[in-house]
Order: sequence, then structure tokens, then C-alpha cells
Amino acid sequence: MKTIYVILLVVFSLFQEVYAQSVPGIYRKDLPDIFISEGISLHFISPEPIIYVDISTSGIAGDLPVKNILRIKIKTDSLNVEAGYIGVVTIIGESFIAQYNLRYAGVLHPVISSKVQILPEQMSPLDVPGISLTGQEMKGYALAILKDHSRFIVRKENAYGLKATLNHVYTIGDDIFLDLTYKNETNLAYDIDELRFKIEDKKINKATNVQSIEIKPIWQLYPGTSFKKIFRNIYVLKKVTFPENKVLNIELTEKQLSGRVITLPVKYKDILKADTF
Repeated sequence: MKTIYVILLVVFSLFQEVYAQSVPGIYRKDLPDIFISEGISLHFISPEPIIYVDISTSGIAGDLPVKNILRIKIKTDSLNVEAGYIGVVTIIGESFIAQYNLRYAGVLHPVISSKVQILPEQMSPLDVPGISLTGQEMKGYALAILKDHSRFIVRKENAYGLKATLNHVYTIGDDIFLDLTYKNETNLAYDIDELRFKIEDKKINKATNVQSIEIKPIWQLYPGTSFKKIFRNIYVLKKVTFPENKVLNIELTEKQLSGRVITLPVKYKDILKADTF
């Protein structure tokens, strides 16, 4: 009987070891330790926008003051510290997940920091549905487009002393990059109200209702504010299709009530002829 018990114990121990090795994952003991103390805000700096955060304890408050910075701080009235361990903070970017052990340190602890850079070796790759390119990748492609000095013009339009030009169209997967330039040939600065992308009929019959579908850019290189002479920017749209009897109207409007408006029509064949990286 004793022999059977010993055999079963050995088999059970081997099973536990094999099972533990077969379960994938990262364990709390393997996470990087980050120390935090009262009165100090700790900032996690991400190389790309943060889209999700989880803090495993109610003793820590957190927010996103800007899109790529997580700020956390101890709530002293509800802190529960067990052997210096506070909890785990999980940060998810556009293409990665990173986790850290939060540990309590005294006010005079020598390793207290107010800033933590999320490093590549601390990131695990993550496939987030709906995101094909990260913001950093889009920026890299957009800057490469700006360096292209070829003079091929896809479409152009003139109105009110303004000239709108679609310089290039590029596609990367399901993302469409539009390279736009606006030139102001007047002496009056142009204050941008908004730039809108709308799919509309080529010919509008006054007797019928105008059908318009607005397409929101998912990313742009520079914020649109105002310009005196030249404004060039890169806009990214998700894959879009429309029939030959419609166009993609790119409409730039000015802030003033009597503001100037210029509309640049783009045909579907211009999208189909887009270059690729």
C-alpha cells in the first residue's frame, strides 16, 4: 500500500510540473518592479497612444493626461499594502501590452522615480482588432511621403485665390494615405475651420435630395490651424469604395461667416491607381 502511495505521489508531482510548463503566460513574480510612494505622481511614457489601462487595486488612481502618458498616484485613504506589494498595472498600446508590479516604497526610498519609459523588452506584441497600422508606423510612412519630391499631380482645384492639390495617393493594406497641399495666393491668412471628406454625387439635381456620406480620417500628420501661404498635410482614411457616379469631395472651410470654401473632387479611379510602399 505504501508503495502505491509513493508511486501516486511521484506521478502527481510529475503531472504538476508538466502542467505548469505547458501553461503559457507571464507570472506576477516575473513582472518588472516599479516603486511608488505618497505625494509622487508616477508617469508611464508609451512610444504609441495608450488605448487601455487596468490597475488591479482601488488604492491607486490613474488618468491619461495625454494620449501616450499614463499618470498614477497613491490614494492614501484606501491603500492596502501586503509585504510592499500594491498591485499590477496593465498598459495596452496600439500594438503591445506591458505589465508592472507596483510596490510601495517609503518616502526616502532611493529608487523612487516619477517617470517610467516603457521599453521594447517590456512589451509583448498584441494584435488589436481594427488597427492595421500604429500611429508611429503611419507617421513614418507620412514623413516618407513628404520627402517624395516628384511633381505628379492627381487632382487640383482653384477657388477664391486658393489652390488645392492632391499630390499623391498611397495605400498600405486597408489604409489610404492622401497627400494634400493648399496654397493661399491672397494676402489674407486662411484660418481653417475644418477639412471634411464626403462621398457625394458627381452631378447634383436640384429636384432631388443630396446624398452625402462623410468619411472621418483615422489619422493626420499635422493639426489643421491656419496658414498664410502653403499648408501641406497627410491624411489617412480607412478603405473606402464608391460607384463611378460619385466622387470623394475634400472640402476645406474657413472659420469666418463669409469664409472661403474650396472643394477638391477625387474620382474612385484615383484611389484605384494609388501607389504602394
